[in-house]
Amino acid sequence: MTTPRITFKHPITILSSDIDEMGHVNNVVYLRWVQDVAEAHWKNSAPEELRAKYAWVVLRHEIDYVSPAVLNDVLIGTTWVDLPDGARSTRHVEIFNQTTNKLSTKAKTTWCLLSASSKRPKRVEADITDIFC
Repeated sequence: MTTPRITFKHPITILSSDIDEMGHVNNVVYLRWVQDVAEAHWKNSAPEELRAKYAWVVLRHEIDYVSPAVLNDVLIGTTWVDLPDGARSTRHVEIFNQTTNKLSTKAKTTWCLLSASSKRPKRVEADITDIFC
């Protein structure tokens, strides 16, 4: 992995409903958090005109569950984006226990940029890469 140029951090709160019968965070919840961290990064960093001009759809998720998180753990999601390939962009998310700095989950998601008006793929250009890459 190359060192990310721009990272974004987002706090994650574990709810009691996130815990499964094994006593730790359910795998599906981690995927929701991956989406939440990506969305928070987009909304926090992209100006309103970009958010109105573009939309993103997921093409692929890869997720590795490294160590379990449990209720009352304090988590932080860190994300960064690789340089794009046409309309495709790869986003990385790592979720850490903020107290122990132990990695809980890491994910790599391939996103496709769409024109918000036409819903057709759109090449990722400098108006986005200047902010995120």
